[in-house]
Amino acid sequence: MSSKISYFDYNATHPPFKEILESNFQKYLEEYYNPSGSSRFSLKRQSAIEEVRGFIAGVTGKKKESILFCSTGTEANHILIGYVFASNLFKNGMYVSPFEHSSVYGSLDLLGVPYTIIKGTREGIVSLEDLDEKMKSSPRPVITLLAANETGVVQPHLEIGKICERWNMPFLSDLMQAYCKLDFSFSHITGFTFSGHKIGGGMGAAVVCLPDSIKSNFKIFKGGNQENGNRAGTENSNAIENLKGASVLQLSSLLEKNEKLYSFKKSIEENLEELGATILSQNVERLPSTTFAILPIEDIDFVLMGLEEKGIIISTGSSCKSRAREASPSLLNMGYTKEEALRAIRISTGYFTTEEEVLDLNKNINNLVKILA
Repeated sequence: MSSKISYFDYNATHPPFKEILESNFQKYLEEYYNPSGSSRFSLKRQSAIEEVRGFIAGVTGKKKESILFCSTGTEANHILIGYVFASNLFKNGMYVSPFEHSSVYGSLDLLGVPYTIIKGTREGIVSLEDLDEKMKSSPRPVITLLAANETGVVQPHLEIGKICERWNMPFLSDLMQAYCKLDFSFSHITGFTFSGHKIGGGMGAAVVCLPDSIKSNFKIFKGGNQENGNRAGTENSNAIENLKGASVLQLSSLLEKNEKLYSFKKSIEENLEELGATILSQNVERLPSTTFAILPIEDIDFVLMGLEEKGIIISTGSSCKSRAREASPSLLNMGYTKEEALRAIRISTGYFTTEEEVLDLNKNINNLVKILA
């Protein structure tokens, strides 16, 4: 097996920015105090957390008091959905896109939130017409991710926001794949979530923006007054600072990075099409970093294993599903068959991807598919 790893699974997790993590870890080794403590040393750690909270508020245009930190994107989605539903303002439930990460549906099921799926198109886009009809019949909060973790499709979030505003309903969005990957406005999104490890900040910190117009006593954990009483448990101050460092770096290079990733995507997809693969959602707006394709062979496990032997990592979709090798629910909801869905691969690029790696990926996929076809 190759000793050099060429990584094409950025949507699962972004490789950490070593200099940011090492710098903040050194700071943590010297200033390891519990931010909830009463000493001036603890207060300094809490002050560092508040500085990051202020930074996130500034980037998103939301109130500082609405921003809270937790551990993972899954926890963040549970907190956001639970907070809104526990307000007792929306007992009829919520409208949800058919393309969400599994943690969103898991949150709704665990918390007992009734929900209705919005229709979607074969291209992986939420039907605005269906959403509008549903809202006319029974106005409810809406949950749609901004960018899909598997297909990379960018939802018509501005139009969704306008529909929600028309009916005075919250628009909640999982921004795990959009934050620091796309240039967009947060103004029309009522509440949202994103995670540090998706942008190179390492594991351990995620962000929830609670709707400031909704008051709720929901707490996923109890036993402490951290995060303005919204989430008990000692904050991971080191990971929170890593999240900020990665955000600054990613946002400062967003335009240049995306131009590079668009060119990589074009090369990858042209190569796949020459092999007879179907590029999913090809004619709609997608992340510059993401390709989801159905290969023209029956068993893609050999492709994944063959690439891994060459030190190349790709995936079959959501990292929460890939180990089980289940058919992608997103593809099934888009109208593809189970057999087609089981032939899908996801290739996602990012900050550290090089042209040399892309050329090597294309060459090795060519060799494997031709052998197995």
